[in-house]
Amino acid sequence: MRTVEWYNGQVRMIDQKKIPWELVVVDLPDYQSVAAAITDMTVRGAPAIGASAAFGMALAAKQSSATTIANLIADLRQAASVLKAARPTAVNLAWGVDKLLGIAISGEFQNPDDLRAALLNEAQRIADEDVAINQRMGAYGAALIQDGDTVLHHCNTGALATVDYGTALGVIRAAHEQNKHFHVLLDETRPRLQGSRLSAWELEQLGVSYDILPDTAAGFYMQKGEIKLVLVGADRVAANGDFANKIGTYQIAVLAKENGIPFYTVAPTSTVDLALASGDLIPIEERDKSEVLAPYGNPIVPMHFKARNPAFDVTPNRYLAGIVTENGIARPPFSESLRLAVAGETL
Repeated sequence: MRTVEWYNGQVRMIDQKKIPWELVVVDLPDYQSVAAAITDMTVRGAPAIGASAAFGMALAAKQSSATTIANLIADLRQAASVLKAARPTAVNLAWGVDKLLGIAISGEFQNPDDLRAALLNEAQRIADEDVAINQRMGAYGAALIQDGDTVLHHCNTGALATVDYGTALGVIRAAHEQNKHFHVLLDETRPRLQGSRLSAWELEQLGVSYDILPDTAAGFYMQKGEIKLVLVGADRVAANGDFANKIGTYQIAVLAKENGIPFYTVAPTSTVDLALASGDLIPIEERDKSEVLAPYGNPIVPMHFKARNPAFDVTPNRYLAGIVTENGIARPPFSESLRLAVAGETL
């Protein structure tokens, strides 16, 4: 099934907090519950968040009792504000909301029910397009993986992080479907353990060879010469190629450069924010310290201990060999190649 979809007039999604122990789906009846699911990471991953937000807007239109276009737009603006506040770093969230809000305020519709139908159609188009985009990125990126390679991956970027198929793990999936033989090392990705919980679960389903690593072990295997390629995702890419991704990505990039290992991020053009000149302008989400002190509710130290919990860090573009997009692999200078990719040009 898809990570997020429209089902019987509600938004259905996989509860990623339950994996790998059980596969649970939740049905969300209103946009407020969609926003809460984004905040508490029932759904996570930039493309999945973008699709969820779009479906949340369609759900807001369905919830609204407005009988005029003006009143429906007012309700949609309120929903947009709530959804955008759910998480600040992933640009796909605002992108999905703004796509639907743009349709609402276009002036094209005079009948509220026609607008409601158009919003749902657009949310569904975004979801379907996400799958196709991921498959195209997989095809481009698979060429980076050779038989016998060991690939390092951080966080989770597979089907669970998208509507389906995946970004960086989608590249790994595509290479596997091409019958290439390789091995994947998965950073556990503290504090929420998306690598050991989610990525390992996905690779188990696919039958891809893998090992989970402590986050602190990546440099050890780089220094030994075992790792030939690093693939990660992205939550926001600035116009110059700097990008935000799950916390810990920056240190992996530095280690990869030190050891002469190609380092790529895999991101659809919807994750590229050309309005931001550099990664210095990307807002970084700070989450509750309880995630560090008591992962998934299990205390590992006394709860009064102090902690910090940034959810993302920013990797400067100088560490990137390239950015795999649905229009090809963007390479330096990124200010030029990303602009072309966003415009739909084949790289």
